Amino acid sequence: MPNLWTLFNRWLRLQRRLWRRARSAATRIPAAEVPLRSQLLSTEQLELHGQSLARSHRTYIGRRPALLLERLRQNEELLADACALLSAIVKDEVRITPAGRWLLDNSYLIVDHIRLARRHLPKGYTRELPALSEGESTDLPRIYDLAMEAIAHGDGRIDSETISRFVAAYQSVTPLTLGELWAIPIMLRLALIENLRRVAVGVLRDGVDHRLAEQWAGRLNATAEQSPRNVVLVVADMARSRPPQSGAFVAELMRLLHGRGAQLVLPMSWIEDWLAEAGQTVEGLVHAESQQQAADQVSVSNSIGSLRFLAHMDWREFVETLSEVESVLRMDPAGTYARMDFRTRDSYRHMVEKLARRSGADESEVARLVLELARRHPATDEVEAHVGYYLVDDGLKQLGTAVAAAGGGKLRALPGRHVALGQYLLPIALVTAAFAGGVMAELTWSELSSGALLGIALLALLAFSELGIAIVNWAATILYAPQPLPRLDYSKGIPAASRTLVAVPTMLSRIEAVDALVEGLEVRFLANRDPHLHFALLTDFLDAATETLPGDEALLEHAAERVERLNQRYAPTSRDLFFLLHRPRRWNPGEACWMGYERKRGKLAALNGLLRDSAGARE
Repeated sequence: MPNLWTLFNRWLRLQRRLWRRARSAATRIPAAEVPLRSQLLSTEQLELHGQSLARSHRTYIGRRPALLLERLRQNEELLADACALLSAIVKDEVRITPAGRWLLDNSYLIVDHIRLARRHLPKGYTRELPALSEGESTDLPRIYDLAMEAIAHGDGRIDSETISRFVAAYQSVTPLTLGELWAIPIMLRLALIENLRRVAVGVLRDGVDHRLAEQWAGRLNATAEQSPRNVVLVVADMARSRPPQSGAFVAELMRLLHGRGAQLVLPMSWIEDWLAEAGQTVEGLVHAESQQQAADQVSVSNSIGSLRFLAHMDWREFVETLSEVESVLRMDPAGTYARMDFRTRDSYRHMVEKLARRSGADESEVARLVLELARRHPATDEVEAHVGYYLVDDGLKQLGTAVAAAGGGKLRALPGRHVALGQYLLPIALVTAAFAGGVMAELTWSELSSGALLGIALLALLAFSELGIAIVNWAATILYAPQPLPRLDYSKGIPAASRTLVAVPTMLSRIEAVDALVEGLEVRFLANRDPHLHFALLTDFLDAATETLPGDEALLEHAAERVERLNQRYAPTSRDLFFLLHRPRRWNPGEACWMGYERKRGKLAALNGLLRDSAGARE
């Protein structure tokens, strides 16, 4: 463990690095950029602006430089420099603007969102999004321009209603793709970081000017106290240095000189004359600086608040509410799509997106083709009446044909659902043949008999076939993503139409075992309370040489009593929460004993027959 002296040296080196970074930041401040601050619009005015943008945008899809990634890197570096400089200024006890204080206090949040933006913006991601072909945002994603406009006309403030109505108004003229809707949060994050960067440039310049004003004010005050006659020399030095005629410098310098004595009247008069030569006044610059600081503070505080909002917004609901594809698929004739969980619906939408990209058709057009195919089957209880049959099931090929016809007869290979058996066996055979052939090549020149060689060849094929299967299976997990099964959404409870029975197939052997089974049934209920979820024990007796045994009746009565006691405790009115479904023994000639028909499988088959009111259901 390092000693205290080593830790102290490390701390000193860290402080030197931070100081050098702060000084370098002060010497390489970039050119001033106007913050994203346009005319403030109400929600209704923003909707009209969204429609106007949709009519003016001209887009294309193709290769283009990754401008956003490079801009994000530059923003990250500048904001880090700004925070380092502001920390150094605060350490020197120099006053910083309110916007600078906001940046410094929330630097951790800005860093987190920059990291999040980089993680959600992989290289090549923006190339899949439609880009603008003209205007100030040429070659940038269309959705990024929308985010910039929303930030600019809200002075950095974003909320769910504003962005939802703005995007909905844009889509009333030109629909956005699913990829663009999902990109809205990351684009808003990038636009907010861009706005913070632009404000930070002004904050950096103000910080440098405040530091300069602090230095000259310190020299003037010290000279006025020690040698008042030399004040004029300090004023001359300041005039020769050509200080900036900025509001930050003048306001800070006048604040530090005001009310410090008659000896400082000369420098204050010189400042007024110096500004008058440039057609400016002290009062005008101070007033403009106050307004600028107030505006910057509002922009930074709004941007920080919007970054917090982005982290808590439910973007899944946002996308599903505004997606035209989602609205079409929700008209599923089977009525199943709307009751599925989010992951399943999202997989359906992704398939629509892939088909549209590979065919050149619009996503909404592909979704309507899916709905049209599903509506051809009048029986809504059939699987063919569900839109998912054509997106993730055997109807995908049929949908591909319809999409190809709608897209001008061009459709790249459909996304594969299954790997052909030959594609799976061929690499296994190649691996087996390669390794087995290598072994046999070493043995052909030996003096072994043909029978021995044949035996070794068979053993090599057997051994290396296992190796081939292992290699191919491992490669398959890397090359092919798993396809989750479609699921219904029961997160808010099981609906009455989907009433469910939890069946526990078991055998009755002794009283203690019955008590344990009933206790386990109670535990399952307590962990899964739902008015439409029921629990049942599917039981039969142990195998025996006779159809009945002396203790069977008492064992069954005890089990029935314990199950009835559960119903009295948890469902005293309906008495339909817990069930005991028992079967008697049947003679099995193959096993030469009396037993439950087909044991566990037989119990489940009998339960299904009972639920379906099957005439062939066995007891």
